[in-house]
Amino acid sequence: MNKLIDDPRLTAYALGELPATEAKEFEMELQKDKEAQAEVEAIQKQAGVLKKELSSESEPRLSYEQREKVLPKEKKAWFLSWGLGTLVAAMVVVVVVKNTGLEMESENSQVSKVFSKSDDLIEEEVMADMKEEVSKAKVVAIAERKKMVAKKSKMKSMRTAMAPQASMESVAHIGTKGGAGFLDNSFIAPGPIVPANTESYAEAKVNEFIRVLDNPLSTFSIDVDTASYSNMRRFINNGTLPPKDSVKVEEFVNYFNYKYPAPTGKTPFSVNMEVAQSPWNSEYKLVRIGLKGKEITLNSRPNSNLVFLLDVSGSMSNPNKLPLLKESLKMLLRKLDERDRISIVVYAGASGLVLKPTPANKKVDIIQALNRLNTGGSTNGGAGIELAYKTAMEGYIKGGINRVILATDGDFNVGTTGRSQLLELIKEKAKSKIFLTVLGLGMGNYKDDTLETLAQNGNGNYAYIDNMNEAKKVLNEDLSGTLMTIAKDVKFQVEFNPAKVSAYRLVGYENRMLKAKDFNDDKKDAGEIGAGHTVTAFYEVVPAGVKFKGPGIDKLKYQKIAKASEKAAPVLIDSPEMLNVKLRYKEPEGTKSTKVEFPLVDSNQKFEAASEDFRFATAVATYAQILKKDERIGDLKLADVLSMGKKAKGEDRYSYRQEFLELVELANEINK
Repeated sequence: MNKLIDDPRLTAYALGELPATEAKEFEMELQKDKEAQAEVEAIQKQAGVLKKELSSESEPRLSYEQREKVLPKEKKAWFLSWGLGTLVAAMVVVVVVKNTGLEMESENSQVSKVFSKSDDLIEEEVMADMKEEVSKAKVVAIAERKKMVAKKSKMKSMRTAMAPQASMESVAHIGTKGGAGFLDNSFIAPGPIVPANTESYAEAKVNEFIRVLDNPLSTFSIDVDTASYSNMRRFINNGTLPPKDSVKVEEFVNYFNYKYPAPTGKTPFSVNMEVAQSPWNSEYKLVRIGLKGKEITLNSRPNSNLVFLLDVSGSMSNPNKLPLLKESLKMLLRKLDERDRISIVVYAGASGLVLKPTPANKKVDIIQALNRLNTGGSTNGGAGIELAYKTAMEGYIKGGINRVILATDGDFNVGTTGRSQLLELIKEKAKSKIFLTVLGLGMGNYKDDTLETLAQNGNGNYAYIDNMNEAKKVLNEDLSGTLMTIAKDVKFQVEFNPAKVSAYRLVGYENRMLKAKDFNDDKKDAGEIGAGHTVTAFYEVVPAGVKFKGPGIDKLKYQKIAKASEKAAPVLIDSPEMLNVKLRYKEPEGTKSTKVEFPLVDSNQKFEAASEDFRFATAVATYAQILKKDERIGDLKLADVLSMGKKAKGEDRYSYRQEFLELVELANEINK
């Protein structure tokens, strides 16, 4: 007897009901059993066929009696006669009912009840409901597993017949944080099958080493975006490595907060630097530059004018898109009050204002407006952007928070569609002193390059929401930073001392590079930093005297190069400093920048003696460079990243660092 085939965990795994840790352990067992793998594939294919059928159905609205039939209160043996397909269909119907809020009570009374309870009580009730539903599903799953063992030959013929209808690539990996399955304390059904992957990312670039004597200045714009990291998590949790073009080292590093001291003077952020031996090349040094924005509590924040610009086109129908977005915004409402005004603009083939500016304490009205949203049509993002900014300008609060929150998969396909057109549109809107937050969602047709372009040029920040945990991070835990900009057009310019450094490379920030002259040009747009945000950048430097082989240039045709003995040696300033960091920034509504600068002296510190935050951030940067297939980190492997990260995990309030270590472990398994 094949013990794994008869294991009830097999069906639970296929249907996404195993906890993440147990699922990983089971996957390792599964890799050794091709017969059991085939059974999992058969179950998931059946689920995929049902998903495809159900996606074309109109939204079900069950009566109380019908709901009772789907979830009977008494435990009976009726489920033993169900087939697997019926089981999955019932689960999907239960899920849709749960997530669309179709209960016996009227919408008004239901919403009122929700907001009369504490968050903890709500979560307890949701968990209790879900445990009941899941336990019933598991009982049915175990029964079905036994039946399937007896009908194995029949299943094989079904697999052959179904092969053309669905593929493993089209079925979301169920039961992980990044795919369909448990999102926070809710369960949602896998979305409609996407026929083809049309995701797009800007071409991956890698900064090269630059000789200090050729170019002593390195200039770039800050970046607080985190979308690349959460998008990577979605890929890893779905069992594949992310495309290398999707990996941005700085967004991986800046996903995490670090214990930089808060600013004490007039400057709205502190500047913190540390240098240690590079783990990528023992003869090189690694320099970390970190900013910490001043903290502003939500209670002391200014009044806000928030316009939600929501994509409701047909491509947003999947549960990990519009349904997830609606629940995320409801969670955001818990943090807002009568000081805040909420407007909702939607766009598909056309655009419209579905909620005029409404005080955020009128939560029933806002939630009802969200619940009424449905998907359909093509995506005219340009028209939506025009209306959203018009609405924001009409409600503009001088000295307050004025922000458009755009949520979409970025699949603009009618009206203003090209990135260059959208770029010009958003640049023009950025002049209105209204800031932008871009929330990316979904998979299959996700347009990262378009959304990043909008955020960079719209005085904005950009995050990717792959599950409710990420929504909680962006719209709850980091809400101050997401909404409140404390400095805009923040630029770095680092000058290296050639007496101490012969060459350097900036790790990441490839699409944030600026010309040296841009640093002093107040018309040149740069990045924004929010309240409490931390921003980190790494330079790998080659100390003076260390042999470095960088790319050379061809012999010049029209110039004669003087011999070494004839060259005038540069006059070097006698200084112990290895570099000097200059920053420029503007106040949120300012037009003239302020400059500050900070020198750094090499401490000759070993990597092992560096701070925990330095070493953990280095582990994250190493992981990102491995995924980018960057050979300049030497022979370090994912196992080395894991070791480095574990030793420097440190304080981990929200378990984000622990999750990182788990993702590295999964990536290592995938990469074998």
